[in-house]
Amino acid sequence: MLYKYKAVSESGRVLKGVYEARTEDDVIAMIRNNSYLPVSIEKSDTRGKSLNIFTTRVKKKDLAIFCRQFYTMLNAGISIVKCLDILEKQVENNVLKKAIGRVCEDVQKGFTLSEAMKKNEEVFPSLFINMIEAGEVSGNLDTIMERMSIHYEKENKIENKVKSALAYPIVLSIVAIGVVIFLLTFVMPTFIGMFESSGVALPAPTRLLLNISYGLQNYWHIFIPIVIALIVLARLYSQTESGSLLFDSIKIKMPGIKKINIKIITSRFARTLATLMASGISLLEALDAVSKVVGNKVVAQGIRKAKEDVRKGAPLSRTIKEMNVFPPMLNSMLKVGEESGSLDEILTKTADFYDEEAEVSLQNMTTMLEPIMTVFMAIIIGFIVISMAMPMFDMVNTIQI
Repeated sequence: MLYKYKAVSESGRVLKGVYEARTEDDVIAMIRNNSYLPVSIEKSDTRGKSLNIFTTRVKKKDLAIFCRQFYTMLNAGISIVKCLDILEKQVENNVLKKAIGRVCEDVQKGFTLSEAMKKNEEVFPSLFINMIEAGEVSGNLDTIMERMSIHYEKENKIENKVKSALAYPIVLSIVAIGVVIFLLTFVMPTFIGMFESSGVALPAPTRLLLNISYGLQNYWHIFIPIVIALIVLARLYSQTESGSLLFDSIKIKMPGIKKINIKIITSRFARTLATLMASGISLLEALDAVSKVVGNKVVAQGIRKAKEDVRKGAPLSRTIKEMNVFPPMLNSMLKVGEESGSLDEILTKTADFYDEEAEVSLQNMTTMLEPIMTVFMAIIIGFIVISMAMPMFDMVNTIQI
């Protein structure tokens, strides 16, 4: 049961909050243990509402900085409460700042750090919370924070590489679409009257462009809502179970993007599994956590199936091989790790390898896309220019005759 309480200290400081307890007596005991006097206590179900402001998780860059700074202070001997208080004051992300403030309050009330973070799971990923819990149990929370900072730093690096690779083709596509629309809606109409008065039979490409130009000029108010509606529907469908499975299946099967996506997924799988196992988490629990952060529903389903096979006694290398998704090298590395008893170290090296492979593949893709997009744009604009010029040549020939 959740209770909303108000308390006051001997110095007159007022404290308000929400506390989860079985009875009101437990809330009173918590308040008095923290040297406060209870003023009012009432039942509340605002726990869910307090989290509605968190529409999205914080960025991996923010989590990486948070973990790195937390590790530095813990390693210097600063208490958890003091660390949280300092981090709340200096974190720039407002969503993370508010979450840290609530976590700090809960830790002061007697919650463990992982329990306090679970109450803010819209902000802190489940993987992060599980790792914190493992660190509390093993007594090496500072080491866990260092590992998680490295983990999120590498995740952020890969994401930035993907964004950089996609930036050029996206910008060029927008420019190409803008140029085509400008030619069809502003340049093409100036030739329509001349074409109609000439009496010359228009070629098929010119008639096609004239029809498109006419449609854009007179029915733009219909086209725009249709385009927006299609984008919104596609977005909504991608958030459904069947839609996400469809789009994620395309990502790992479509030529051109298949290899890059598989390398990124392989890197994420190996790195996350290595981090979890190095922190003392069992293989079954680690696989369950990895399936939630791998970033692809199809692969996640395969990992969950692999987990059940491992539970029955099958080696991980064989179950991963049967998924027919990951590269053969990963299967071989898993087998070596299982035989040598150093699976976490092998997975870390494998993740580093596929990080570099993914980066090289992204650079190659960008290098190939630049000339392809330039040629495609030149063909489209050239087609428009030629289609407008063809009737003019026919008109000149008619005058000369």
